[in-house]
Amino acid sequence: MTGRTTRRDMLAIAGLGAVAASLPAHAGERQKDMLIINALGGLENPNIALTKPQSDNPVDMGVPDIDARALGDAHKSGMSAVNVTLGYVGGPDEPFEYSVRTIGVWDEVLRAHPNDLMKIHTAADIPRARSENKIGIIYGFQNAAMMGTDATRVDIFASLGVRVIQLTYNPANQLGDGSMAPQNRGLTAFGRDVVARLNQQRVMVDLSHSGQNTCLDAARASKAPISINHTGCRALCDLPRNKTDEELRLVASKGGFVGIYFMPFLKADGHPHAEDVVAHIEHALNVCGEDHVGIGTDGGTSQIDDMQAYGAYLAKQVADRAKQGLGASGERADTYPFVIDLRGPEQFHKLAALLKARGHSQARIEKIMGLNFLRFASDVWGS
Repeated sequence: MTGRTTRRDMLAIAGLGAVAASLPAHAGERQKDMLIINALGGLENPNIALTKPQSDNPVDMGVPDIDARALGDAHKSGMSAVNVTLGYVGGPDEPFEYSVRTIGVWDEVLRAHPNDLMKIHTAADIPRARSENKIGIIYGFQNAAMMGTDATRVDIFASLGVRVIQLTYNPANQLGDGSMAPQNRGLTAFGRDVVARLNQQRVMVDLSHSGQNTCLDAARASKAPISINHTGCRALCDLPRNKTDEELRLVASKGGFVGIYFMPFLKADGHPHAEDVVAHIEHALNVCGEDHVGIGTDGGTSQIDDMQAYGAYLAKQVADRAKQGLGASGERADTYPFVIDLRGPEQFHKLAALLKARGHSQARIEKIMGLNFLRFASDVWGS
């Protein structure tokens, strides 16, 4: 598709709801050999959390809830690699200490599952993980607060295997403003130092969650391509967590990558469906070009079994996030952090089938599902 999304396009996209509902459970099975990379996602079985007391810290990971079902669903999904969030995001913990500790936790998880999981260091590790029938685990941060006032801490985290560092979460930090910071400052002087250090250490600069001016400043300051690993398009849904066309275009023009998420921010009422994911992907394609768009679902591959029990769990999570200033406009107790008809291990195959139904070529679909991220990773990390 080329040009801006037209009314005819939107009507056709809306019709994908019926297409999605009619797809069999094995939809997209022909895509099983496709390289699938989730630029931001999860690996846990979310049903386990429903059986445990909730922490007062909504981002306290502890030991990830990875069991046989989580691993089986990840394999069944066809996913070859996923950028998982570890390290400090927000809350009462000391950011540096907490981040180092969670790296150790994840290292232990990988040691416990050597036949299923592999730590990713370079782009070449991703196809190698697939050839060995393993899920590549990309260590990523969603806040750079753990840098304190010392940009050389980037070197420490790079040596520990962190391959993606997002500059801010929703609030402001010492590098710049997040998407919910009302001042919308740009990148600070320290933020520029951290970006330069990330470039030097060949770590991805991720601008997800950032405020508009911080995003634009960082994209201009970086000497390496940068990414927005999980976002939507503000032109289609005017919420702070989504990116403007100016931001998307600049990131793409610098050789970067944009991943579209499966989140409530895709639709004004907070209840998006598969056709909304397709609409945001297509808008990003129109703005960025087909070589710079992919997926960063912000979710896992195991679905919730008991939605009623999950409702109470979600209400507390949303309340805790709001209390700690971590929430974003558009997230509420009745908005799920996933797309209701793109859940479970068939989600990637189903999305590929929907894109095919919209007339996208197999080559373009393969770029969206993984090859664009692999190209970007190769440019930043090396092979």
